[in-house]
Amino acid sequence: MHTPPPPDEAVQTIDITGEVCPMTFVRTKLRLERMRAGEILSVRLRGEEPLRNVPKAARDEGHCILGIIAEGNDHIVTIRRA
Repeated sequence: MHTPPPPDEAVQTIDITGEVCPMTFVRTKLRLERMRAGEILSVRLRGEEPLRNVPKAARDEGHCILGIIAEGNDHIVTIRRA
C-alpha cells in the first residue's frame, strides 16, 4: 500500500507516538497547515486509534494518503498536503 515519494520531493516528518487522540490529529493538522500544497508529511504514530483516526481525518480535510507502512510497533503514514 505504500508508495514512497519521488526522491526530489521534500518530506517533513512528525513523531506523534507519545500523543493520544484527539491530540494525534491536532498535531498532524497543525503541521499540515504550515506546509505548502503538494508537500509531503511523514507521520510516525503508535496504536490502533491513531492509525484509524489520523488517515481518516486527513482525508476528510482533502489531503491524500500516499501510504501506510508498519515499522515495528509504529506505523508511518505519508500524507500529501491538499
